[in-house]
Amino acid sequence: METSDILIKTKADWKNGEDDKSYGFAIWPIVDYVGVYGLEHPEKSLEVLKTLTPLFSAEFAIRPFLQQHFKITYNTMLEWSKDKDEHVRRLSSEGIRPRLPWGERLNQFIDDPKPILKILENLKDDENEFVRRSVANNLNDISKDHPELVTEVCKKWLAKPNKEREWIAKHATRGLVKKGYSNALELLGFAKDPKIEVADFLIASDKLDLGEELIFSFEVVSKAKIKQKLVVDYIIHFMKQNGRMSGKVFKLKNFDLNAETNKILLKKHRIKNISTRKYYSGKHKLDLMINGKVYKEIEFELNV
Repeated sequence: METSDILIKTKADWKNGEDDKSYGFAIWPIVDYVGVYGLEHPEKSLEVLKTLTPLFSAEFAIRPFLQQHFKITYNTMLEWSKDKDEHVRRLSSEGIRPRLPWGERLNQFIDDPKPILKILENLKDDENEFVRRSVANNLNDISKDHPELVTEVCKKWLAKPNKEREWIAKHATRGLVKKGYSNALELLGFAKDPKIEVADFLIASDKLDLGEELIFSFEVVSKAKIKQKLVVDYIIHFMKQNGRMSGKVFKLKNFDLNAETNKILLKKHRIKNISTRKYYSGKHKLDLMINGKVYKEIEFELNV
């Protein structure tokens, strides 16, 4: 308990280093210390995390408290969602994200995310953009396991639309749109079954060396008498070590296609070494996807 009082007092002195861009990272170990050694005193530890989170987000440190002291932690975070400090409000969302990157998964909320929604309901119209971004990212996490629930939440919020809620809905459903989930596409105004044809889907070369660009073009032709809202993505199916292919969706363009008109698109995608993927020589595949439906596909060879 004595340690917690000391940590709370550090906030005033730490503020003196705000001109140093790295000053926040220096307090990260102290914030995480609370998540390891403060678990036996949840009430006091949560007070410390609330105090320190404006210096460096306590989104990782609070997760053990949700696991071991759910009731008091959840109720505290619900109160935090109405706090006057935007950093505390953001923590109430970011700390309870079920699939927070680099954080411990919260399986209880992967199974049942409904308690999270009570917090997000308080934050959906937050005046601070980085709080609203956390709301959208939280919903995007939930959408990976409960797509219909997230679609319903966004639809309810959009019953009284404003540009902030529209942004949240778009960002929250980005994963569903990339997967071609029809209800999410319809929610955002994309034509559910667009009346189009795709012509002249061509690649500049069907044989590439690693580091070269995959260049392709195509024409989208409207067959409708009204304007249609389209989202165009492409999928590259990369060869894996076992000889099978695994697809990765990439964004290309969102646009309105006027009635009985056409649009020609060209894309260059450089296939280069990245830390998150190992490339293998062999047959690869390129798919063209519009409003969640694959219209064309073409194969090419990659030499590594």
